[in-house]
Amino acid sequence: MRPVGILGGTFDPVHNAHLAIGRRALEALEPARILWVPTGAPPYRDPPVAPAAHRVAMLALAIAGEPRYALDERELAPEHSGFTVDTLIGLRAELGTQTRIYLLLGADQYSKLDGWHRPDDLLKLCHIAVFARPGWSLGADAAPRDRVTQVAMEPLAISASAIRAAIGRGEDVAALLPGPVLQYIRRHHLYGHP
Repeated sequence: MRPVGILGGTFDPVHNAHLAIGRRALEALEPARILWVPTGAPPYRDPPVAPAAHRVAMLALAIAGEPRYALDERELAPEHSGFTVDTLIGLRAELGTQTRIYLLLGADQYSKLDGWHRPDDLLKLCHIAVFARPGWSLGADAAPRDRVTQVAMEPLAISASAIRAAIGRGEDVAALLPGPVLQYIRRHHLYGHP
């Protein structure tokens, strides 16, 4: 049985580095599908800038055309805790114990895993695939963990916060975002776009 990948985030906005991780996961892990899971407004982090409806619409545009991608909006439900472990509990109940679940994380997020809610339970529910991010390394001194796979990838120096700031300054971000997402941002005047 082929695994399922989970790629979560605020996607505020979704950008080319997110899509590069998705493509690399398809190649390296050969999942049946990748679920793109936009977060709501969990209490442990700053809320997203764009409302959920806009982030979902941009994400749908970005992943359109790849049949192995699916949008999963469960974390946007008002009753959802916002914790990844709760999302994984729900997915495990739906998929059963035989399906391997890969949580796809950038090295920057993986480096903070011990500070996540119930990290030991999280590691029992899934495997983690870690992807390179600029300025982050899982070098030889990184503590080895069972169920963690490093996926080789050329890191892309793209961040949503930098994109939002550049849009607010009126700079060209066409090389950082899928075309339909940039058109959506312009049409809806998101992130300070005039």
